[in-house]
Amino acid sequence: MKAIVHDLYGSADGLELRDIDRPVPRDSEVLVQVRAAGVDPSILHLMTGKPYMARLAFGFRKPKNPVRGWDLAGVVETVGAKVTGFKPGDEVFGSGDGSLAEYACARADKLAPKPGNLTFEQAAALPVSGVTAHQGLSGRARPRPGQKVLVIGASGGIGTYAVQLAASYGAEVTAVCGPGKADFVRTLGATDVLDYTTQEITDGGHRFDVILDTAGNRPLSLLRRALAPKGVLVMAGGEGGGDWVGGLGRQLHGYALSPFLGQTLSSLIALVRHKDLMILKKLAEDGTIAPVVDRAYPLTEAVAAIKHLETGHPRGKIVVTV
Repeated sequence: MKAIVHDLYGSADGLELRDIDRPVPRDSEVLVQVRAAGVDPSILHLMTGKPYMARLAFGFRKPKNPVRGWDLAGVVETVGAKVTGFKPGDEVFGSGDGSLAEYACARADKLAPKPGNLTFEQAAALPVSGVTAHQGLSGRARPRPGQKVLVIGASGGIGTYAVQLAASYGAEVTAVCGPGKADFVRTLGATDVLDYTTQEITDGGHRFDVILDTAGNRPLSLLRRALAPKGVLVMAGGEGGGDWVGGLGRQLHGYALSPFLGQTLSSLIALVRHKDLMILKKLAEDGTIAPVVDRAYPLTEAVAAIKHLETGHPRGKIVVTV
């Protein structure tokens, strides 16, 4: 089969389309014929091997699995001996290690039936980013009607879902995004927009009940000044912070401070689970959320797709079609 392979950590220039053996599913896994795969910042972190702490899980000197990608949508090819919830021919979406390929294995508990009203390309844009937005706005961070919510990185993969979800809960959503995207995020449900090139989140003296930070590059002190005294901050982005710990340092600082404050400072590393995917399926089918696909690339141009994510500012998700 053909796959996008990266043998060593480094830049996107080291990626290549190559013929490799088709993976064989373990007992609890499903082999999926991939029809489309999502591209998100986690691919960049795994590609570069930074922060270095992530290599403890993915391989210290080189990636354990050289095939890139997580998000996928496709058709079940075969199932492992212990899998009972899926059968060959089922249309599914979810997360599988090495999705930028013609076939990928995924644990059965990280898959769900594809939403009936979505194309494979749309469904592939949903798992990681949609689950992150859903989990980020759950529990204490779930906004109540009339509360003020700030979504930082509102035009990106996670942010587009977060704006839609927060608006569906009845919150007043302020979206932080780049120039030329104000009308776009308003169509998703934002009532106010801040252009990060000319405005800061503390401008105007507004205090927000919930802040979901998907960008990960603002100091914790600045985020706290924009947060209401009893507000909840969720840090879902982990950029900056150096090569070793990345954004984890800021998140650990938030955890250390939170017990001594009225504010709740939390971080999120989203886990794609079957139950969350089923919630997203329902939300997509009833029209509460809709995937935003910035652009779709064929598998032969997947390297260009990753470079577009690395250097551009896509609206929503980038998708690779197989």
